Amino acid sequence: MAAGAFGVVVDIGGYNALVHLGGDGLLDDQPLVAKTISLVAGTTVAYVGNRFWTYRDRPRGRLAREYSLYMALSAVALVISLVCLAVSRYVLDLRSPVADNVAANVVGLALGSLFRFLTYRRYVFPDQPAT
Repeated sequence: MAAGAFGVVVDIGGYNALVHLGGDGLLDDQPLVAKTISLVAGTTVAYVGNRFWTYRDRPRGRLAREYSLYMALSAVALVISLVCLAVSRYVLDLRSPVADNVAANVVGLALGSLFRFLTYRRYVFPDQPAT
């Protein structure tokens, strides 16, 4: 849980720094790009924490296979978050930091986290090694 929480901090903090830091951040006009960057960074941090701490007692697969599978499943969660952010920004025309954070980092994060929770234990860090 701590590994995921730290990954969330990296994701949310990174997004807000890229889009909203100082009023108009570096990627203020590209929130979907910013969310992609922040989520990939947060997911990588969470993977390292999960592999070497949370699931350290699980059999280890090949690192490249595990990381690739972890990132592939995280890509689905990214799409979920991007859809929520895109609807807020481009359909509802809500562009404030609060609207962005509710769309991407509350609704999108909750739905994406549910998906990740249901898939990581089963496919990435199974009780038994993959055959």
